[in-house]
Amino acid sequence: DKEIRAVFLRLFAQLLQGYRWCLHIIRIHPEPVIRFHKAAFLGQRGLTEDDFLTKVLEGMAFAGFVTERGAPYRPIDLFDEKILRHIKELAEKLYKNENPYPAVAMHKVQKPTEGCHLRLHQKPFPHLDEGTVQWIIDQATAKLQTAPPAVKAEKKCMVPSGPPIGVW
Repeated sequence: DKEIRAVFLRLFAQLLQGYRWCLHIIRIHPEPVIRFHKAAFLGQRGLTEDDFLTKVLEGMAFAGFVTERGAPYRPIDLFDEKILRHIKELAEKLYKNENPYPAVAMHKVQKPTEGCHLRLHQKPFPHLDEGTVQWIIDQATAKLQTAPPAVKAEKKCMVPSGPPIGVW
């Protein structure tokens, strides 16, 4: 799953490489408006007749992409970084992004085998001691109260435009 996502991320990173050179920020409004110059982007690549890329650039998803990522000053993320050479590296970064705390990973419960309910030698589920359960809950509550917040502060910086489109 992560490798397939990495392939698509790399595909779109290469497909949209240099998009920031075609962004125009209009500052006559109280809040700046970001526009994408589609003709310049397609023309510099010699893809004015390419139906797929034209439809991608006209879609609502790309409009949202430009609105969300067009600001020149925002946190840099994986898409802004240099395109990675190996899909496995990118898949590993995606996995680490979704699972920042590996110690908290959930363990999968195995599916019971067929006919397991017919077994007679199963032990009954043990009774839980209320005192022990309350002690565990109290320990976890105390730990949560003293733990620092898990939210990371995003560092905002100037997003590089990358090399001009003509370089590719």
